[in-house]
Amino acid sequence: MSKNSKLVQGYEVVIGFETHAQLSTKSKIFSRASTAFGAEPNTQACAVDLALPGTLPVMNKGAVERAIQFGLAVGSHVAERSIFARKNYFYPDLPKGYQISQFEIPVVQGGSVEFFLGEEKMSVRLVRAHLEEDAGKSLHEDFIGQSGIDLNRAGTPLLEIVTEPDMRSSLEAVAYAKELHKIVTWIGICDGNMQEGSFRCDANVSVRKPGEPLGTRREIKNLNSFKFMQQAIDFEIRWQIEEIEDGRKIQQATVLFDPDTGETRAMRTKEDAADYRYFPDPDLPPLCISREWVASVQADMPELPRLMAARFVADYGLPEYDATTLTQSKAMGSYFEATAKACGQPKLASNWIMGELSRRLNMGDSAIENSPVSAHQLGALISRIADGMVSNNAARQVFDALWTGDGKDVDAVIEAKGLRQMNDSGALEKIVDEVLAANAKNVEEYRAGKDKAFNALVGQIMKASKGKANPAQVNELLKARLTTAG
Repeated sequence: MSKNSKLVQGYEVVIGFETHAQLSTKSKIFSRASTAFGAEPNTQACAVDLALPGTLPVMNKGAVERAIQFGLAVGSHVAERSIFARKNYFYPDLPKGYQISQFEIPVVQGGSVEFFLGEEKMSVRLVRAHLEEDAGKSLHEDFIGQSGIDLNRAGTPLLEIVTEPDMRSSLEAVAYAKELHKIVTWIGICDGNMQEGSFRCDANVSVRKPGEPLGTRREIKNLNSFKFMQQAIDFEIRWQIEEIEDGRKIQQATVLFDPDTGETRAMRTKEDAADYRYFPDPDLPPLCISREWVASVQADMPELPRLMAARFVADYGLPEYDATTLTQSKAMGSYFEATAKACGQPKLASNWIMGELSRRLNMGDSAIENSPVSAHQLGALISRIADGMVSNNAARQVFDALWTGDGKDVDAVIEAKGLRQMNDSGALEKIVDEVLAANAKNVEEYRAGKDKAFNALVGQIMKASKGKANPAQVNELLKARLTTAG
C-alpha cells in the first residue's frame, strides 16, 4: 500500500479503471462515415452504421495503428493476432443488437502507466486495451414522453483501456486518469476532449478490511471531468462503508454520478461477461499485425513524456519533480526547451514556467500554447535577471507588461519603465556611505550583534536607490563597509 492510500474508517479502498479513448481517425472503425463532432443527428451514419441487411464491416487501418502506438507508449505487448467478438445486448441506440469489440484476445496486452502523486512515484498495471465500436446516443431532453436516437456516434472507433485494481484512493485514481489522458493526447491518438465524450472513464470501486478478499465492486460510468471523478469516487467509498457498517451487503451494480447532488445512484445491476454471450464475429477475420508494421509505427513515434523528462534531468540538470511537471504536455515541454536555450539558465526557466507563467495561465484557464509571452521573450527576460540588469521584482513588472501587451521587447520595456538595476559600484558606494552616516544608531546596533539592524540598513539603501540597487551587491558592499569602519 502506498503512503498516499490511507485506510478510510478502517477499510482499504480498491479502484480499477476502464477508459474509452475515442481514436482520432477521420472515419469510423468499420465504415467510411465521418467521426466529426457536432453534426445534425443521424447525418453521419451510413448503411454499415445503421446495420442495414447485407452490409459488412471493414477494418479501419488507422484505428489499428493508433492501438499499436498506445501499446508502444505504455510498454505493452502488441498481439500479432487478435480476434473481434460480438458483445450482445439490447439497447435502442445499438442498431445491430450487438457491439463489435474484442474479448478473449485483445490487440494490446499488459503494460503500465507511471506517474507521480506528490513526490511518490506510482505505477498502475494495465490488463489490456482493445478496439471496439461506440454505440449511438439516446436523446431525452427535447422529447416529451419519448426518446430520440442519434446514430452519429455509432461505429466511432474506441480503444478501451482496462487496469488492474491497483489504485487505493481517489487522489491516486485521478492522478492515473490525468497521466493516461496526457499519454493519449501526447501521442495524438485521441483529442482528450472529455466534454465531447472523447475520453470517458468508468471507475470500479470496492472496499474491504485489510487482508480480506476483494469486495463487491460498483462501476461509476462516464465520468467526464477530473473534478467529478474525485467527488464520485469519494462519495461511493463513503456510501459503501456505511452500507457495510449498517449490516447490508453491496450489490454489484452500474451507477451514475449526479454532479448537482454530489451522489451516485444505481442505474442497473452490473452484468458479467457471460451475460453478453461473447462469440467471435464471423464477419471479421482475425486482426494480424506483423512485427514490421509495429517497427514502422515505432519509428514514427514522438518522444514520450517519460523519456523527455529523463532527458531534461540529464541534459539540463533539472530535479525530477521539475522535469515531470514540465512534461505535463508536449507544448509545455517544447516551451521550456525553447526558453532554456534562449537564456542558458534552465533552472531559472523552469522556476518561471512552473511559477509566474503557470499562475497567469491558470487564472485565465488558458493553455501554454496561447501564452501572450513567448518562450523567446521569457528567455530574454531571464537573461536580464541572470546578468544583473533587472532584479526579480523588476522582472515581474517586465513580465506583466509583456503579458498585457504593453511591450514586446524586453530591453525596451526595461528602459521605458526605468527598471534597469544599478550596477555602478561608484554610485552605489556613495549611497551606502550616505545611509551609514544618516543611520548611526543602526550601525551601532549591528555591531552590538543585532542582525535586524543590517536588514534595516539594506532597506534604507534600496529606498535611496529607488529599488534599483542590486541586492547582492548592496549586501556585499554594506558588509565590507561595516567591517572596515569597525
